[in-house]
Amino acid sequence: MQRELYEVEKDRFDLKDSSLYHLQGTWPKDHKPEAVLDGEKLPAAISAQERVSALERFKDLDLVNGERVQMEICLPDLEDKKKLVVYAVKGEKRVRWFSVSAAQLYRKQGKPQYFIESIEVEAGEKICRVRGWAAFNSPLTIRLENRSRKEIPCEITRLKRVDVQNQYQETEIDEKSGFFFEFHYDSVKEFYIVFEAGNVRTLRLVHLQPQKRLAEKAAVYFRKGSRYMKLHGAAALTGKVFGKVLDRKNRPVDYSKWIVKHLPDKAELAEERKTKFSRNPKFSIVIPLYKTPEKYLQQLVDSIEAQTYGNWELCLSDGSGADSPLTDYLNRLEKSDDRIRVIRNDQALQIAENTNAAMKAATGDFIVFADHDDELTPDALFRCVKALNEDPELKVLYSDEDKMSMDGHKFFQPHFKPDFNIDLLCTVNYICHLFVVKKEIVDQIGMLKKEFDGAQDYDFVFRCVEAAGREQIHHIPRILYHWRCHEDSTAENPESKMYAFDAGARAIKAHYDRLGVPVEIEKGEYLGLYRTKFLWEEKPLISIIIPNKDHIDDLKRCIDSIEEKATYRNYEYVIVENNSTEDETFAYYKELEASNPKAHVVYWDGIFNYSAINNFGAAHAKGDYLLLLNNDTEIISPDCLEQLLGYCMRPDVGAVGARLYYEDDTVQHAGVVVGFGGIAGHCFVQQKRDATGYCHRIICAQDYSAVTAACMMVKREAFDKVHGLSEEFQVAFNDIDFCLRLGKAGYLVVYNPYAELYHYESKSRGLEDTPEKVARFNREIASFEKHWPEILRDGDPYYNPNLTLESQDFSLKRI
Repeated sequence: MQRELYEVEKDRFDLKDSSLYHLQGTWPKDHKPEAVLDGEKLPAAISAQERVSALERFKDLDLVNGERVQMEICLPDLEDKKKLVVYAVKGEKRVRWFSVSAAQLYRKQGKPQYFIESIEVEAGEKICRVRGWAAFNSPLTIRLENRSRKEIPCEITRLKRVDVQNQYQETEIDEKSGFFFEFHYDSVKEFYIVFEAGNVRTLRLVHLQPQKRLAEKAAVYFRKGSRYMKLHGAAALTGKVFGKVLDRKNRPVDYSKWIVKHLPDKAELAEERKTKFSRNPKFSIVIPLYKTPEKYLQQLVDSIEAQTYGNWELCLSDGSGADSPLTDYLNRLEKSDDRIRVIRNDQALQIAENTNAAMKAATGDFIVFADHDDELTPDALFRCVKALNEDPELKVLYSDEDKMSMDGHKFFQPHFKPDFNIDLLCTVNYICHLFVVKKEIVDQIGMLKKEFDGAQDYDFVFRCVEAAGREQIHHIPRILYHWRCHEDSTAENPESKMYAFDAGARAIKAHYDRLGVPVEIEKGEYLGLYRTKFLWEEKPLISIIIPNKDHIDDLKRCIDSIEEKATYRNYEYVIVENNSTEDETFAYYKELEASNPKAHVVYWDGIFNYSAINNFGAAHAKGDYLLLLNNDTEIISPDCLEQLLGYCMRPDVGAVGARLYYEDDTVQHAGVVVGFGGIAGHCFVQQKRDATGYCHRIICAQDYSAVTAACMMVKREAFDKVHGLSEEFQVAFNDIDFCLRLGKAGYLVVYNPYAELYHYESKSRGLEDTPEKVARFNREIASFEKHWPEILRDGDPYYNPNLTLESQDFSLKRI
């Protein structure tokens, strides 16, 4: 195993005391810092690195002997000094961690600090786009200069950056420390970005010539490589370089490159404009405005006018009040296109009533919702019309979405969604944008309710999908909507909108109230996530069916964990004895039945067939709910049975699965996707226990096509309706086939992450190492393919075709 390497990832000077030098990075545990400047030891303090975001908390789960630290070094006068070196010291062991020349430090000390996140140069259009951030302890100006130090006119947009503010805890910095500019150049070959505060300034040279840019990149890589080699040696550098080259194909797909290849090009858009549909519904795009910056609203309008399907109207309700700053702009806009309608309001309106004002003016067949500063892709309405022509019965449509930078040139955090998933919707408003609903549904259910302001769309979505029904809701698995992230965005600063999350909990509760299901809604582990607790009065009998062949230590641990931890007490055990050979096993059965009146052992005499064994157990079970449970499991959460039963008692649910861990606290099961590994596989396998997965899916209750029978609660009525597990599948795929048959019979299969167990199954278990096993496994694959060709061909509806089937981590499909 390669040794763990420890590196400095960020370094900066203190903005309040310029003699303090801060370092952040990974550090070997139980080592002390030693900072040396030209042979002289300097004061150095080390502490655990503070976390400022959820993403950073889960960033370095693979660290074993290391930790993330921040270090503070007190520097003397740097003039005439040569080099600072920092060592990690433990006993006699002394490892060099970081080094930097005093000249480099001297150039940075007391100057504005900045970071350039991206430089994009479009040589053909002669456009250069730059984004980054800058910070100082006094007001900072940013401008551009040419080589002759003459100012270049350019609009520089300043952006709020909470992450940068959190980085500089020692003093207050301008909250708008982020910046972006788009520079249209002609004959200029290079320019300076100037960061200036009073008489203090620092410069960053930007090259526009391709050769110079390439040379600059090469120089950066050379400096990084040289420093890495000095710290870790030539062998480590060689290993790192080869590792990056060899692992290139396994790296995560860069979404900013992926999206460019998946948005429609000019030829595709031209073809879409020529397309003739037999059905041409009119879309009313309703948008509430409130003192919206004109440039963002114009970009939204431009994206609507660029639609390849033209039968639309744009209904803009200005809720800014009597002295609206948008009046003149909206007057011009309304005259520019007869499809644009402006609703003017004398008083300032909250978002629900403002959106309702736009909806009241709508004359279309379908209502489309968008926020006032976001953008639609040019094919958004075309894709909706295409779906409506393929299935005229559809009443609700939604699409995938991503986030867009303020300047509109950077796309990130794509949300590739499943098809309609009511239990995921009860955990998080995953539908969000683009959302389209038939006007007759709105006429039926009413408009947005102001008592849910902040989550008015969440409540509205619930009422729409309830009225439409599952079969008339359609998901378009394409990015059709770009959500602009700005300073007032909930995504940027969620604590600023706590009222919205409270309203979200009430929206979920109102949904369940309409269904007559007693629940309590709690906030989840992150703002915007919710947890449903069912408050059923009945306490039905659960029959826990555990197949067993010898391995009484496993069986005892399984039963003891239930006896000692479980808070739900109305259950029985049906132990299905399956061809055990050890005397100790049968002695344990007698002892168990004698000491525990809940336990019953039944004897299966046939050959091993997992399906038949569980069906045999079910035939001897007395409960209305069956818990299929492997003997090598151990419950973790005391309310595990309540968590499974709560969902299973819902009339529309057939089976419920749990979150299972291997012995080393990595995920063994968090739902099943049909298609993983060619047939089916568990989601998020071997991710760390405190990881949350793609879009937090590990910790979200949701519907899946299947869950594992290692721990699966089944409604007896549903079990009997589909005639139990298919005995055609002796070992493999029986639980997947069973769940798919439940789905076909109209039941939902739910994954509940709050029911947690260990599953001590070996990570290498399932290897087919004899000709007989290989033949049987191949037969079961063939049987599964024969029974379920549609889902294998069309894809799992609870997954997304833009995500890969090559791994189980919900990463992007390779370009």
